[in-house]
Amino acid sequence: MQTFKRAVYLVNGNMDNDEIERELGQTLPKLAASIKQLQVIQTEDLEELVSCSREVAEDIDLLIIHGGDGTIHQVINSIAPLPKRPTVAIIPGGTCNDFSRMLGLPQNLRKAAAAITGGKTASIDIGQYGDSYFLNFWGVGLIADASNNIDENQKDRLGVISYFISTLRTVNQAEPFLYELEIDGQKKDGEAVMILVMNGRFIGTREFAGSDIRPDDGKLHVIFVKNSNLTSFKEILQIKQDKTDLSDLTEVGILDAEKIRFLSPAGKPIDMDGEVYKDTPGEVKILPGHLEMIIGE
Repeated sequence: MQTFKRAVYLVNGNMDNDEIERELGQTLPKLAASIKQLQVIQTEDLEELVSCSREVAEDIDLLIIHGGDGTIHQVINSIAPLPKRPTVAIIPGGTCNDFSRMLGLPQNLRKAAAAITGGKTASIDIGQYGDSYFLNFWGVGLIADASNNIDENQKDRLGVISYFISTLRTVNQAEPFLYELEIDGQKKDGEAVMILVMNGRFIGTREFAGSDIRPDDGKLHVIFVKNSNLTSFKEILQIKQDKTDLSDLTEVGILDAEKIRFLSPAGKPIDMDGEVYKDTPGEVKILPGHLEMIIGE
């Protein structure tokens, strides 16, 4: 069992009091047993949660984040630039929880808390784009358009299904774009409907990029999707599988990189971990082992 001297447990304040009480009742008993000093902070909004994580980061051993992918993304961005960063643990509390799936953490709250105290710590890579960071993926094209098209009311009612509805709606509108990249110093150009730079392998709870993509391998994995058709999506499911010959893929390409300069086109919206902001051009790079994080099996 791991023991931490001082930890802060951040709870996103967008949950109602009954929900918070119920969920903390499942996690706190297990956490308190192995953390000498545990402080629980319920923030009023995401802005307070981000500022609070930055303020406490240098004085604690462990930062526990209770929330979904958007919350995790914002907290990672707040602490990644700091010279001293605590170990980070995730209690999954969102719609998809792709970060925690990537790290092998249980989706059950009690089991997730047990994984924090009984699991192990690993040095996890993160990606950087300008002054922003991502843990799971960076993407342009179809992925960003689908995120922009999500109906928030539908998301509240249907959860993860809303992402697939948005993707289906967006596929019919997807237009290929010409791109020019510089990947580890080598120029590459072509046409695509989507370019993904992966550090993890889950998007919308779907493990689509194969089990040998790891968030601790010191590499980013660049995936090019040429067209928004059935063949493309079948090939996405095939890539990085043991028996797949990449030369047989006609609609999807994949390569590994440490640095990707997106030269053109300009003005393409960017999706990082499900949050859409920024425009191209710019540079994506890997920061190997930048964060210590609790991982599961």
